[in-house]
Amino acid sequence: MSENLKRINTLFGVYDADATLWGEMSYWVGARLGVRHCSLCDITHSLFTQKAIWKEQRDKLIKDYGVEFQAFHRNDQPDNVRQVINEQYPAVVAQDETGQLFVFMTDAEISQCDKSPEKFVNHIIERLPQSNKN
Repeated sequence: MSENLKRINTLFGVYDADATLWGEMSYWVGARLGVRHCSLCDITHSLFTQKAIWKEQRDKLIKDYGVEFQAFHRNDQPDNVRQVINEQYPAVVAQDETGQLFVFMTDAEISQCDKSPEKFVNHIIERLPQSNKN
């Protein structure tokens, strides 16, 4: 990311799944059968729960870089995030200190993290503007 970018305050991760009982069940079954996939889900969740290492890495973002990470599903994401993503799930959207929203990571970029919370957060850190690293 460019040195000229404004400080990022919040990242919004949006899963390629819905936060309904049916949505959760259909994703879970589809993922087990190999017909559904969400690279962000693979990073943050194990079979049934959030990965402990993900929680640690998420906490590192706020503690060391002042960046809050909020996760949403397709059906519960804020409308302004929905407009930025434009149905390209999963994705991570950043909000800078002025309130501007922009796509921070695409599905292809998330997939490069190979389901690893550590790689994912390291990739985020590499892309943060210098103002977050001071």
